[in-house]
Amino acid sequence: MSRVIVIGGGAAGMMAAAAAAAAGCGCDVCLLEKNEKLGKKLFITGKGRCNLTNVAEIQDFFRAVISNPKFLYSSFYSFTNEQAIDYFENLGVKTKTERGGRVFPLSDHSSDVISALSRELTRLKADVRLHAEVKGLLTEEGKVKGVLLASGKRIYADAVIVATGGISYPSTGSTGDGYRFAQECGHKVTELTPSLVPMEVKEEYAEELMGLSLRNIEIRITDGKKKLYEEFGEMLFTHYGVTGPVILSASSIVGRRLKEKELTLHIDLKPALTEEQLDKRVLREFEANHNRQFKNSVDSLFPSRLRPVMVELSGIPGDKKVHEITKEERGRFVRLIKDFTMTLTNLRGFNEAIITKGGVSVKEIDPGTMESKKIQGLYFAGEVLDLDALTGGYNLQIAWSTGYLAGINAAEHVCVS
Repeated sequence: MSRVIVIGGGAAGMMAAAAAAAAGCGCDVCLLEKNEKLGKKLFITGKGRCNLTNVAEIQDFFRAVISNPKFLYSSFYSFTNEQAIDYFENLGVKTKTERGGRVFPLSDHSSDVISALSRELTRLKADVRLHAEVKGLLTEEGKVKGVLLASGKRIYADAVIVATGGISYPSTGSTGDGYRFAQECGHKVTELTPSLVPMEVKEEYAEELMGLSLRNIEIRITDGKKKLYEEFGEMLFTHYGVTGPVILSASSIVGRRLKEKELTLHIDLKPALTEEQLDKRVLREFEANHNRQFKNSVDSLFPSRLRPVMVELSGIPGDKKVHEITKEERGRFVRLIKDFTMTLTNLRGFNEAIITKGGVSVKEIDPGTMESKKIQGLYFAGEVLDLDALTGGYNLQIAWSTGYLAGINAAEHVCVS
């Protein structure tokens, strides 16, 4: 019987195997996963809630993709976000939409998504093999012939789909095997860097702010006078620096620049107010606390953890009476609130990165089928490719869409070969 092998039981791999098995070609589909269970990384996505996709218009998906958005045209239109939602609803996973158009399982459990895909693979009679580590691909005269397992066993196939993920969260089994398979077949792998990852800062007071979450703030990241990124949303301080939605998304834009040099993070703590409006607000606070010390007069302006840091950075002595503060001092304080800066020094490592930036060069992959332009019958899907996007469900949609396209085309390839 003709066979399709899928390497990797993550989001892209499970979708690819299901799509191939459902294609109606009658081919045997074998999914090989080296872990003890499927979906190990999928289990922890979205803080264990699994941000399945986004309800944004499809054109917004292309804007959210950072690396090679045009490559995804066929993928996104072959299996859209709406189709993804319907697919999981039909598998029994009820969904809900939250802030920013993010789609989650109604249960808030990523395990429900994994279970639904597992049941579907069983229903479609896909051969799922766990603890099955692939050591390499078998090729001959420019065609894929199967895979070699770490055990030494060879499994022959007419098509192979590599969906091994990247090297982010290596504890889940994402150890870069797919990059090696691709390179051994003559494919180029672009520079790999952590993405959607926290960032480190130089300032020691970051540790004082550890655990503090700021909502409804606006951040801007600059290299000298050049603005690299700007976004409104939520962030969090850690003992080493900063994280949270706007910071993670920023890392995918500025990460490679940050590897070369330090950058400046600007935080507008009151983006809803102009500098003039904020000055009036601060003046009201000062007038209401006329005879109090400065350090005790800003309670309503900041979270308690942030107050001592802002007082110190203001340059105004904390024990100075409010009525003694000059207009110039108040002006500097207002500008500090509108432009609280920190020095970004580095990205955190792959063990904290949600995804990997870089991967198998998409120039060597057919965007309409996901097939290698170098090896006939070899397909790639998901994070192993040089594709990445902002947070919000976009990266999982890349996995679903490329996995689906690879699956149906691999099955078709097997049927006609």
